[in-house]
Amino acid sequence: MKKKLETKYGLPAKVIFCNKCVMSNQRPTSTVEFKHTADSKKITLNINKDGVCDACKFAEEKEKIDWKKREDELIKLLAKFRKNDGNYDCVVPGSGGKDSAMAAHLLKYKYGMHPLTITWPPILYTDYGYKNFKNWIEVGGFDNITFKPNGKAMRLLTKLSIENLLHPFQTFILGQKNLAPKIAINYNIPLIFYGENEAEYGNPIADNSSSLRDKSFFTFTNLEEIYLGGVSIKELIDKYHLTLADIMAFLPADYKELERSKIEVHYLGYYIKWTPQEAYYYAVEHTNFKARPFRTQGTYSKYNSIDDKIDDMHYYTTFIKFGIGRATYDAAQEIRNRHLTREEGQALVKRFDGEFPDKYFNEVMEYLGIKPEDFLKNIDKFRSPHLWAKINGEWRLRHNVNSEGIDD
Repeated sequence: MKKKLETKYGLPAKVIFCNKCVMSNQRPTSTVEFKHTADSKKITLNINKDGVCDACKFAEEKEKIDWKKREDELIKLLAKFRKNDGNYDCVVPGSGGKDSAMAAHLLKYKYGMHPLTITWPPILYTDYGYKNFKNWIEVGGFDNITFKPNGKAMRLLTKLSIENLLHPFQTFILGQKNLAPKIAINYNIPLIFYGENEAEYGNPIADNSSSLRDKSFFTFTNLEEIYLGGVSIKELIDKYHLTLADIMAFLPADYKELERSKIEVHYLGYYIKWTPQEAYYYAVEHTNFKARPFRTQGTYSKYNSIDDKIDDMHYYTTFIKFGIGRATYDAAQEIRNRHLTREEGQALVKRFDGEFPDKYFNEVMEYLGIKPEDFLKNIDKFRSPHLWAKINGEWRLRHNVNSEGIDD
């Protein structure tokens, strides 16, 4: 009888790949970010009985949508919130990447809105990422609030997130997600607009809807239940000597305050057909967006998630934890948008997935105060036995999209 292998992170024990794209059912689609350990249960991508994942199903549904009708819905929504008294009428979070550049530009110049763009900046800007941010504001023509968190707290929490969760992006994701409602409350702006609908990736939190009605996604009610970097708030204060004021920037808005504000959160990608490659071309034309001057390590692309030097490490850690690297994410999306065939995607995954991101690695380690050798020793404990096996001293996936894993 075959021994049952341990599964980490609440992942499905059986690895299944979508037969339309290259994504597997190991991809987390939603998780409580304020978690205690790396093993906290996640919601993963659903692959239906016909072997097709929810993200591919959504891509199929997009082709049936009456986009003129959806745009009419958008025009009515914007008319309800538009201000002509010199005040902002919507908040657009972003860093000047292709999606936020397109969202803000469309809202202002096509639909006559008056957006306030807001930015939770990367942990370590790339040179080209910072230029894209400046061009977004200066060439695109937007007011912007950039909230730079306490650097000491950011470094510590990112270091703890790597050591305890192998999640280099936890602090950035939390700050980025939680900033918009706080700014909207403080400036009395009733509308928040994101670009791409999260349903594009099979994320159930988006619910394929026009508005994110579950405000608990943006709020907290009990500090004792919250962990950052796998560490409780109490321990961060008592052991690591952070103050509550140091930590608050990473936490959501108060639930009651957000309820009183009646802020609505919408995805522009619900109302207009959103294609990442088209967003790239739009940003190039209207905000002088520039792709990375070289191929991104771990994938074949040059324009996705390029503003932070920790981006590449983040996708490497998803390869370690879930067997899903950056090429898988990129290829799956381009297959759904019919820019690649599945066979082409499989070849790209085989060539690039899991490539070690050494370009910025030492700089990131030095910034965070982590010894490179300690990081490399630490990562193996985050490999789930149902995904990985060590053969002749080398870690190999048990299953991959090309059916060349050791257990395929």
